Amino acid sequence: MLIVGLTGGIGAGKSEVTRLLGSYGATVIDSDRIAREVVEPGTPGLAAVVEEFGPDVLAQDGTLDRPRLGAIVFADEDRRRALNAIVHPLVARRSAELQQAAGPDAIVVHDVPLLTENGLAPRYELIVVVDASPATQVDRLVRRRGMAEAEARSRMAAQATREERLAIADLVIDNDGPLDALEPQVRQVWRQLCDRAAAPTME
Repeated sequence: MLIVGLTGGIGAGKSEVTRLLGSYGATVIDSDRIAREVVEPGTPGLAAVVEEFGPDVLAQDGTLDRPRLGAIVFADEDRRRALNAIVHPLVARRSAELQQAAGPDAIVVHDVPLLTENGLAPRYELIVVVDASPATQVDRLVRRRGMAEAEARSRMAAQATREERLAIADLVIDNDGPLDALEPQVRQVWRQLCDRAAAPTME
């Protein structure tokens, strides 16, 4: 089993890279998706969030009101840490279960948006960073996600810098250009991962 960490700033295009890697045969473990699953209605995770932040963070249908909670935690570092202290251990546990189930020959790619920020690089044998310039990130967030430019820049400022991400990278995928320039790069990275997985391990 080869255990890979994949990260990139908001708007860098991680989702498309993980989609391609999954289509080639990687076992993709998406931390964002798991983070949503562990706070679905009826879960201990949601109960813990409500206990910490109060019932106002619930929508009328009993689901987590993400915009309301986001407004709280993005504005207050202490509240963000409190949320992370609830969610991160649950995500780590579920990710470990999925990795264990992948099988001994799998290439497991953990898609972790805050890998750099949370100092998680040592958990992985290789780090792949999806890179794009800040100008490209802002443009994508404004055009594709409908964010105001100020909101896009605020979200980016809450993450690691481009330089901090690149400093931990073993492999870099440049996604500053058009979509059709991305696939050949991802395929090349996949070949490198397969070669690494097939190499005899050093005892």
